[in-house]
Amino acid sequence: MTEVNQHADPLIQQFEQVKVRVAKVLELAKSLGADGAEVAMSRQQGLSVGTRLGEVENVEFTNDGALGITVYQQGRKGSASTADLSEKALNQAVEAAVNIAKYTSVDDCSGLADKELLAMQAQDLDLYHPKVLSTEQAIEIAKECEHSALNSDKRITNSDGASLDCFSGFKVYGNSHGQLVGYPSSRHSLSCVVIAGSDDEMQRDYAYDVNRDFSLLESGISIGEKAASEVISRLNPQKLSTMKVPVLFRSDIANTIWGHFIAAISGGNLYRKSSFLMDALGKDIFPNFLSINERPHIAKALASSAFDSEGVLTQDRDIITGGSLQTYLLTSYSARKLGLTTTGHAGGIHNWLVTDKNIASNGSKEADFDAMLKTLGTGLLVTELMGQGVNIVNGDYSRGAAGFWVENGEIAYPVSEITIAGNLEQMFKGIVAVGSDIDKHGSIFTGSILIDEMQVAGQ
Repeated sequence: MTEVNQHADPLIQQFEQVKVRVAKVLELAKSLGADGAEVAMSRQQGLSVGTRLGEVENVEFTNDGALGITVYQQGRKGSASTADLSEKALNQAVEAAVNIAKYTSVDDCSGLADKELLAMQAQDLDLYHPKVLSTEQAIEIAKECEHSALNSDKRITNSDGASLDCFSGFKVYGNSHGQLVGYPSSRHSLSCVVIAGSDDEMQRDYAYDVNRDFSLLESGISIGEKAASEVISRLNPQKLSTMKVPVLFRSDIANTIWGHFIAAISGGNLYRKSSFLMDALGKDIFPNFLSINERPHIAKALASSAFDSEGVLTQDRDIITGGSLQTYLLTSYSARKLGLTTTGHAGGIHNWLVTDKNIASNGSKEADFDAMLKTLGTGLLVTELMGQGVNIVNGDYSRGAAGFWVENGEIAYPVSEITIAGNLEQMFKGIVAVGSDIDKHGSIFTGSILIDEMQVAGQ
């Protein structure tokens, strides 16, 4: 913690009070006849400001919370939630969940996670760095960011504004196995969206940064300049004819490719038999130079957590080793459906590190963004995706895109109104390289991804 003393921090005091309240809710569920129960409670407070063209558009203070309870009774499950955290409302939520359970059908796979898999102590991952800002200070930061963008180039004619968000909060999870864990966390972000015009044509683009620690955010000036650079580079786009070419997904877009892979190996899709990667465990999904490692306990990282949303202890895992699939992503329920053990992925993944063993993934010049353009040679660089044309059942992939045409390793001109298409299974195997230009804005740390060939449909 950096900004305030822990003992004087009202949020930490609330955190301790909520743990007591969660324990009481669990006791009540037990007294009403529940075989098992689990409670998740969260609270969030913070400040959001938005400016547009130098004027304040919105100032919003947030201070809210929610509780969800699930009870299990002889194989039946009932759930209820409430945003009212008074004792009366919490009691009503528990009673509602118990009553619902009476009317649901028996499901042998439902129930709490196995006790031996739980995190009985929450490891401190340095996720809490509150920042106390006055409204005036927050407005000035947003204004500075937008001003930086608007003054970068005379072709920038308008703005959708700049936004600054500073949030702190906590999560508490408890269940009738005796687990009661939680942690405070913070999240700060700054973004800017601007519009540029040339002749009769307009383009819109943005830049942003997000971090647990406010002091590590990029400056407003830097984010504004990046937003300006992005939008100016997109002016006067051209269309492409239909062809098959190599495609490079820029690092901030590349995480979407891994997102489709996550969906395909998630237990829910597997037990429903709605994934193109059924029975893929141990098989080569990617080229042998590619590995994906999950590291849930990286200090300050955005997707770090000591336990998943079922209280299961998170662990370092190898997802892909030498191109081969090492594990599915399972919750307790999906694991039981498949006759397996949960992998601690209720609620999502925790810091995936994507590496290419042919490349020193440490920011070396041999695999930075410019080097990836050289490796691409002539083809398409994708910097924006639109639409949802992805079928996880058969792997078919088709999405609207925009970006740049690249010739001989150099960006030639922007392109828009195109569609890229392929099949995920073939796209995965067709990965040529993963760059060292790693994007760390989310739960997947990945560089740019070069795929050997995709169908590009233009005019």
